[in-house]
Amino acid sequence: MSHVPVFSSCRTTKNHNNTSTEAHHRIVAMAVAPVESIATLSSDLFYDILRRLDGPTLASAACTCAAFHSISKEERLWENVCSSVWPSTNREDVKSLISFTGGFRKFYADCFPLIVNKEVGEYPWNSYLEYPDDWTEAEYYGDTNEFESISPSDFVSIVDIRFKEKPICSKVLWGIPNANGYDGWFYNCPFLIDLLSCDDGDDNDDGVVTLSVSDGLPPITSMEREKRDGKLWQELRDGLLLSWIIVNKKTKQAANLASWSPLDGQRHWPTDKDFVFRFGSVLSAKDILPSQVVQCILIMKFRVVHTEDEGVQTTLRSTELSMQLEDMEGAHVNGRNSLLILKEALSCRRSKNYNEMLESCLKYSKVQNKLKEEKIRNESRWDTLCILSGIVAVMTFWYYVL
Repeated sequence: MSHVPVFSSCRTTKNHNNTSTEAHHRIVAMAVAPVESIATLSSDLFYDILRRLDGPTLASAACTCAAFHSISKEERLWENVCSSVWPSTNREDVKSLISFTGGFRKFYADCFPLIVNKEVGEYPWNSYLEYPDDWTEAEYYGDTNEFESISPSDFVSIVDIRFKEKPICSKVLWGIPNANGYDGWFYNCPFLIDLLSCDDGDDNDDGVVTLSVSDGLPPITSMEREKRDGKLWQELRDGLLLSWIIVNKKTKQAANLASWSPLDGQRHWPTDKDFVFRFGSVLSAKDILPSQVVQCILIMKFRVVHTEDEGVQTTLRSTELSMQLEDMEGAHVNGRNSLLILKEALSCRRSKNYNEMLESCLKYSKVQNKLKEEKIRNESRWDTLCILSGIVAVMTFWYYVL
């Protein structure tokens, strides 16, 4: 049986891979076979069977019998699984990091499920809207002593991009860029990681991702036609997959902050040749920010550099691959609070159910829109009150003058 990339099963958890399912059925059949027949099989044969499975199937196989359960603890099996999901884990420095933080089995268990936050609708938003100025500076910035135990150098970003199941980019970033003086500039400025502007030592044209027809893109004769049919946009939206794993070396924790597939995007913005895709997750900011939750936004931008009418095949080049955190009002979170939020995110609830993660993101957007509408209504009331006050003042003035 050929190896099935686990990323495909991650992307469409609602569409189970037939090959993995058949493999699982065969494993279950072996597990319920007479003990005598299983006993005659060597552990090497068991290992050979298990090493061909993807992550979810391997985890299921471990529950079928004692022999599979014992062999499934073998780190080499999970190293192969992680390598198929995240090609960046093939790097020697990343392998050492994973071994230091608990091994490949733990790494997969931490990073394969997606972050789910169900506390979005539980916070009393009316209180947040009514008393935004009641928060003192100490309450807004949190516990200083807790922050002093966090350093930007504690974090490692492990990023992998796929298009139509094919790996097209892998990057590893040690620490947070431009954070050497994090007690000053980084401390107060908006948090941002732009991988394309970071020098991580990779020899891949500064990390720029290039896609062409040979990678599965549809040929585009002109941008005018693309505007009409949106074929390129559809292929990108359906084919792109992003994994952005954050590892804390100090706490030995890791989590995937991406949503696998794009949550939303914009076509032909800011120019006709640009495409923007947004991935991300909802993170807890309890006792850190007034809003109690924030959105981790991962932005991937592509620009069309060649079309078929130029005599060359359709080619796209990445122009941005970044991470930033935004609070419920859309304001960027500063570096200090972002480190605290990222630290807490590595121990939050996760789920293998893509729809459950998507539901939490949609709930966040719904609450955020409700907050914006309420803010607009409040501003409208104030504007109306100011206008009426001005009219009354003018009328009163002329009344006494005349």
